[in-house]
Amino acid sequence: MPAHWNCTSRRAARTSLGEGDVVKRIYVVGTADTKGEELAYLADIIAASGAAVARVDVGTRGALVPVDVAARDVAAWHPDGTSAALVSNDRGTAVAAMGEAFARFAASRHDIAGIIGIGGGGGTSIVTAGMRALPLGLPKIMVSTLASGDTAPYVDVSDIVMMPSVTDMAGLNRLSRTVLHNAAQAIVGMAAHPAPAVEGKPALGLTMFGVTTPCVTAMVEKLRADYDCMVFHATGTGGRTMEKLADSGLLSGVLDITTTEVCDLLFGGVLPATPDRFGAIARTKLPYVGSVGALDMVNFWAPSTVPEKYRDRLFYPHNPNVTLMRTTADECRQIGEWIGERLSRCEGPVRFLIPEKGVSALDIEGGAFFDPQADAALFEAIERTIRPTADRRIERLPLHINDPAFAEAAVAAFREIASH
Repeated sequence: MPAHWNCTSRRAARTSLGEGDVVKRIYVVGTADTKGEELAYLADIIAASGAAVARVDVGTRGALVPVDVAARDVAAWHPDGTSAALVSNDRGTAVAAMGEAFARFAASRHDIAGIIGIGGGGGTSIVTAGMRALPLGLPKIMVSTLASGDTAPYVDVSDIVMMPSVTDMAGLNRLSRTVLHNAAQAIVGMAAHPAPAVEGKPALGLTMFGVTTPCVTAMVEKLRADYDCMVFHATGTGGRTMEKLADSGLLSGVLDITTTEVCDLLFGGVLPATPDRFGAIARTKLPYVGSVGALDMVNFWAPSTVPEKYRDRLFYPHNPNVTLMRTTADECRQIGEWIGERLSRCEGPVRFLIPEKGVSALDIEGGAFFDPQADAALFEAIERTIRPTADRRIERLPLHINDPAFAEAAVAAFREIASH
């Protein structure tokens, strides 16, 4: 669905939508109905540097300054059509709809050299939705009135640079001009001098928790001569970041030994996966070796934060601020079924290894979470739920997950499927 362009630069108009080569442009994005003066000022500074610019309006009430991409053209990318993003008496509904439309619009573009946005609460929500849809590594700066607070909902697992606007955006003043000038120079520099492409070893994603560190460390040692090993802490954001890299085409394989984020998703822990966990593996068909690392625990903060319904459970104080709760046999059964059902959607090469003697440093004979019955329920549910094929296999090993032989087996399994 091509957007309607009213380009002010002939050079900028030579894009993938027209004739000739694609010209990379810096997208300057904001609500031109309320932040038009700031949007125009920012775009003019960037254009003065010689960069090609695309001014994009994501407002819902009509631009007050000239733009290159109208809000209506962005809104047309909403799955329910333009009216869903522009025709609503409820501001919250309109902002959410425009954010979804802009994310789809941004993901469709092939001419973005960098993207810079300005906004208050609504604008920040809309613009960062689009930024999160773009590949990691592409320059992204968000100048926002919210940048000095909790930015997690806006940044998530992307590489957005949040820059405080300091003053509100209600017309230019001496301070806002300085902030916007600095932001413009930053995005121009990023776009003009992109990081060089990294040649050489292919990249792998690995998941690790403190209680699976010996296993993953040993795996990295065995793989690093041939691969660029990226280890992600399995804290919810870690797993999402790894899968975003997979979706972005930046990984050649995944060794997902520590799938503990599923426990927090299903049982209310503080480090949860999203329901799309394993989705990137299904979409990309990357070589995948998985296991049950740390599926014996749900994470909470300090003991006082544990929900009342869990008060009589088995806990382990990881530190004063992190409390671990042992998963029961019934919970393990649900975890195994959840993982098995999703891995059965993966059509690429999958190997899932089960360490029969324990799934974490705590789940070992004599350890605080040693529970063979709970582990057995977990293993049985995975084996029962995963649909085996020639490319999707489960293997039981009479080892603990942190046994050096388990790391060797996981590496061997990966090398076998990666060579296909």
